[in-house]
Amino acid sequence: MERAEGAALPLGPGVAKWTLIASILGSSMAFVDGSVVNVALPSIQGDLGGGLATQQWVVDAYLLTLGSLILVGGSLGDIFGESRVFAIGVASFAGASLLCAIAPDAPALIVFRGLQGMAGALLTPASLAMITATFTGAARGNAIGQWTSWTGISFILGPTLGGWLVDVSSWRVIFLINIPIALATFLLLVRLGGMHQKRRENMRVDVVGAVLCTAGLGLLVAGFIEQPQRGWGDPLILAAFVAGAALLGAFVVYELRTPLPMLPLRLFRLRNFSVTNIETLSVYGGLSALTTFLTLYLIEFAGFSALHAGISLLPVTIVMFFLSPRTGRLSMQYGPRLFMALGPIVAGVAVVSYTWLPQDVNYWVDILPALLVFALGLSLTVAPLTTTVLADAGPGDAGVASGVNNAVARIAGLLAIAILGILAAGGGDHLTVHGFHVTMGAVAGLLVCGGLIGAIGIRNPART
Repeated sequence: MERAEGAALPLGPGVAKWTLIASILGSSMAFVDGSVVNVALPSIQGDLGGGLATQQWVVDAYLLTLGSLILVGGSLGDIFGESRVFAIGVASFAGASLLCAIAPDAPALIVFRGLQGMAGALLTPASLAMITATFTGAARGNAIGQWTSWTGISFILGPTLGGWLVDVSSWRVIFLINIPIALATFLLLVRLGGMHQKRRENMRVDVVGAVLCTAGLGLLVAGFIEQPQRGWGDPLILAAFVAGAALLGAFVVYELRTPLPMLPLRLFRLRNFSVTNIETLSVYGGLSALTTFLTLYLIEFAGFSALHAGISLLPVTIVMFFLSPRTGRLSMQYGPRLFMALGPIVAGVAVVSYTWLPQDVNYWVDILPALLVFALGLSLTVAPLTTTVLADAGPGDAGVASGVNNAVARIAGLLAIAILGILAAGGGDHLTVHGFHVTMGAVAGLLVCGGLIGAIGIRNPART
C-alpha cells in the first residue's frame, strides 16, 4: 500500500479500526514501561544492589533514550513509512525487554533499559502518525483521543500490573510480558499490509543532532542524579553540567543551521504548538515525579506491598478511562484552552495534600480522595493537549510534531525525577519522609504552573 506524504489513507472503517488498535496496543508497551518499574524498584535494589541513584538510573535510562531519540524516530517514520518503522520498533522493544529480564546486574539493566527507550523512540511517534494518516476530520480527533486515553491509562496502569507481577513472581517478569504483546501487534500490522510505503528520498536522518541532544541530556541527568553523593563542588559534577549545557546549546545552533533538522524549530513559531509543549514539560514532569516517588513512599515507609502500591494508583486509570475520550470530543467542540488551564490546576491542588502525608497511611482518607481529584484534572488535560499539538502542526508534520511532543513529555519526566530526586533524598542516597513532602510540594507547583501556562498562552481555534 502506497501513499503520498501527508495524505490520508483511503481505508474502510474495518481496516481503520484495526490500525487504531495496533497503534494503541504497540505504543502502550512504551508507556507501560515508563511506569511499570516504579513498584519494582525496591525489589530490583534488593536483588541487584544500589541506592536511590541506582533506582533513578533504572527509570531515567529509559526516559533518556526515549526522550532524546524520539525525534529521530519521527524522522525515520517520515522517511521510510510510519507503519514500517512502527513494526521495527515493536520487534526491537520485545528484544530489549528480553535483555532487561535476564540482566545479571544493575549496570546491565540500566544499559538494557536504554535500549528499550531507543525502541520506544521508533514506535511511539510512528503509532500516532499512523492514526493521523488513516483518519480525517472529526474521526481523526476521536481516534487521537482514544490513543491518548489508552496510552495514558497504560502509563497509570503500569504500577498495578508491575506490583502484581512482582508479588506473585519476580521483577524480571514485568519485562517478559512485553513479548506476547509485541508479537500480537506485529502480526496484526503485517496482516493490515501497511509496511509497503515508499521511501521518501528527499529526507535524511539528523545523526549529529541526535548525538548532541542525547549526550547533552545524559550529562545533565548524570549531574543531577550523582550530585547527592558527590556534592555540588565536585569537579565531575561541575564538568557534567557545563558539558551538558554546552552540548545542548550546540544542538540548538546546529538545528538552526542544518537544512533537514530532527527538531524543526519553525514549528515553534506556531503559538499553540509552542505553548502546549511548554505546558507538557510542566505537567508531565509533575506526573512522572508523582507516580515515581509516591510509589516508593508507599512501599518503603507506609509498608505497602508492591501490588498494594500499584493498586493504589488504579483509580486514576478508571477515571481516565471514562473521562478522557469525552474530554477529547468536548475540546474539539469548544476549544482546548479551558481544559488545558483548569485540568493541571485541579491536579496540582489535589497533590498539595500529599505534602503532609503520614507514614501510617490510611488509604481511604489520606490517598484516595486526592487521587480522584488528581485523576479528574489529568483527564481534562491529556487529550486536548495532544490534539492541540497535532492540529497546529498539520498532517504534513504529524510524525515530527508527535515526536516533539512525546520527546518533551519523556524529557519532562527524565529531568523531574533527576532534579526532584535531590529533594526527595534530602542530601543522601535514600528517600526520606521530609524529602518526599518537599517533593510533593514541587510537584504541585509544576502542575499549577502548567495550568497557568495554558490559561495565558493557548488560543482557541476559530470555530467554523
